[in-house]
Amino acid sequence: MLGALQLSYAQGDGAKGIIMVAEVIDGDTFPMRYLPSVTIVEEKRFKNDFDRRKWERLKRNVKKVYPYAKLAGSLLDKYQVQLDSVETERQRKKYFKLIEKELKAEFDDDIRDMTTTQGRILVKLIDRETGNSSYEIVQEFRGNITAFFWQGLSKMFGQDLKSRYDPYGEDAEIESIIYLIEAGAI
Repeated sequence: MLGALQLSYAQGDGAKGIIMVAEVIDGDTFPMRYLPSVTIVEEKRFKNDFDRRKWERLKRNVKKVYPYAKLAGSLLDKYQVQLDSVETERQRKKYFKLIEKELKAEFDDDIRDMTTTQGRILVKLIDRETGNSSYEIVQEFRGNITAFFWQGLSKMFGQDLKSRYDPYGEDAEIESIIYLIEAGAI
């Protein structure tokens, strides 16, 4: 049985107290202290130097684009709430243009400076954060024709806006890097 226990100690002219969680076992009261969780990560081993460099490059790329994917997820949630309150199609289109202008002003230069590999990782991570592929997001915000255009353009550069994030398959290494980032290990 867990309960709160107040321990008092004398200091100066008055008694001070601390409240602690305690557990009663066979009539004895034991103060309980919960420690923060600890993440233990095994050091990654590589077969050769090429695999190590490949891992380091992937880690660097994921660390660069992961904040953008997190931000995309939170912005999409924010915009979706605001879009639900828009009543007419005309107001919706005006709001889309406002969103696009705001996003371009803030992120256009950063996105343009990304490499093709970083762009591919960003598309996957946006799917991870939002649950929607980049194609579906463009389709929702800009329409079918625009989404089709951007998909065609991305295919010309070896990308695929419809690609899905698979944390247990081809994207398992990315998932492990994200786990390390969130745990504060890298």
